[in-house]
Amino acid sequence: MATQPQILDALLDDPTMPNYGAPSIMFVRGKGTELWDTNEKRYLDFVGGLAVQALGHANPEVAQAMAEQAVKLVQVSNLWATEHAAPVAREIDRHLGGGGQVFFCNSGAEANEFAFKLARKWAGYGRYGVITTFGSFHGRTLAALAACGQPNKHEPFAPMPEGFRHVARDDVAALESAIDPTTAAIHLEPVQGEGGVWPASQEFMTAARNLADERQMLMMVDEVQSGLCRTGKWFAHQHYDVQPDVVCLAKALGNGFPIAAVWAKRSVAESLDPGDHGSTYGGNPLATAVARKVLEIMDRDNMADRAAALGVTMTAAFSELPRVVDIRGMGAMLAVEFDGEIAKDVASRAADAGLLVNPITPTALRLTPPLTTSDAEVEEAVAILRGVLSS
Repeated sequence: MATQPQILDALLDDPTMPNYGAPSIMFVRGKGTELWDTNEKRYLDFVGGLAVQALGHANPEVAQAMAEQAVKLVQVSNLWATEHAAPVAREIDRHLGGGGQVFFCNSGAEANEFAFKLARKWAGYGRYGVITTFGSFHGRTLAALAACGQPNKHEPFAPMPEGFRHVARDDVAALESAIDPTTAAIHLEPVQGEGGVWPASQEFMTAARNLADERQMLMMVDEVQSGLCRTGKWFAHQHYDVQPDVVCLAKALGNGFPIAAVWAKRSVAESLDPGDHGSTYGGNPLATAVARKVLEIMDRDNMADRAAALGVTMTAAFSELPRVVDIRGMGAMLAVEFDGEIAKDVASRAADAGLLVNPITPTALRLTPPLTTSDAEVEEAVAILRGVLSS
């Protein structure tokens, strides 16, 4: 077997584009919250594929559903129906309160792209504007990137598609003043993920809903990272007791297999005509078989409650570490804030010691481990970080 350095040397010479930078570790297998590299070194994964592996790596039930479907049917044109798409759509609709319809695609960026198109079609000609917040992240395709409230990400690819405005997070007055006759929708992350794990305020979410109603706009939410039990409820916006018109989903829906979805109220979805949008792979039988099993497990095992309990355990445990000044977030979507710009160095040293965490800002680590993570694994992760921070 090739050693880890040999594999990494080979990777440096391969034709893969350099947009992720040079890898430092190659993983070959996983189980639950654990990963192993090419040298059989074990790691605890508190990144969880960036909130993807909600049910853990190599979940046996999900793997079985995938294998059984793979030998039956993988993909056909969406001109025809397949057996799992409608049941998955019904489950998503049920957990969002009913009365909606679902479009399937393959990634969070695709989901957001479709939401923007849907808002424009619903609102009608001349109303194309979408308001998002500074610090938000909605994907890396061109329109999704324009929606991101991170100007530094726009500069290399300017000019951005028009129609997107950004306001300060939780600034109700700024949100109201940004609305004009061209505005079709307000598009928010209930919890900003890439922006640093910042939950929106109750006042801001309520105001967004009220303004959308008053001005005949859509309120849309990006639940790509925060949805599907991650925050202690099925969807993060449910913490605020608001009902959006459009919801974007991805990440945990396939537990690692690519699938995404957009839910919209039927009155919004019916603005579409055949041919307005599509996705060759969206809602394929393999992806929807996986999603059907994922949703079944989440429902059966009360994963929202497990996420809430895991969040309480992690908050208490990580709060006791040296140099930690704050823990923020919802459920099992947390940020650990330090007293200085040490997050990148801490993450690097933690990986060397067998713990994967994500330095989401210069001063903070993001924690999105599998929702199946045990209390013992939390204690082990805390012990590793304590050693890193003490040194």
